[in-house]
Amino acid sequence: MGGLRREGQRGCAPPRTVHPAQGSRSFRCFAGCVFARSARMNPVTILVDADACPVKEEIYRVADRYGAHVRVVSNSPFRVPVSERVKRVVVSDGFDAADDWIAEHAGPRSVVITADILLAERCCNAGATVLRHDGKPFDAANIGSALATRAIMEDLRAGMDGLGGGPPPFSKADRSKFLQALDRVLVGMGSGESPAH
Repeated sequence: MGGLRREGQRGCAPPRTVHPAQGSRSFRCFAGCVFARSARMNPVTILVDADACPVKEEIYRVADRYGAHVRVVSNSPFRVPVSERVKRVVVSDGFDAADDWIAEHAGPRSVVITADILLAERCCNAGATVLRHDGKPFDAANIGSALATRAIMEDLRAGMDGLGGGPPPFSKADRSKFLQALDRVLVGMGSGESPAH
């Protein structure tokens, strides 16, 4: 066949062999760059149910490390760090006004920090990641049992004329677990920036 060149003849380069590991590394690098660019365009936002939240300082610290945005939502103003990423949101003192604002703004690129189980359910349904103050998650697998336990405890308290103990005191171990959990979540979601050291 006069018009075809065989491998090895001048002008016909032999097929290039790409080692599987080299191709895998190249793909991971490419995927990582695309993911980081996407995260910068659509950053993670941490929505804080700020009333009675004992881990606000920890949230600011981890958010700053990863370049995440923070919205501190409450019925009364809180002092927040001076940062273009951290905003204070003061809602009316209406019943559930803060919960409504958070639920309306929750989504797949949100991390919601709350101990309120009803708010957690709304945010889980919106696709948000939800963490308690001790770092334990609320998710589709456990929100149903958490709601059932809440209802049982309310009935018990009502039967005891309002008597009964509240949750255990917030401990240093709880604070540490929360820090670790929020760090893992932001790493998993991609913050758009490398951690600042």
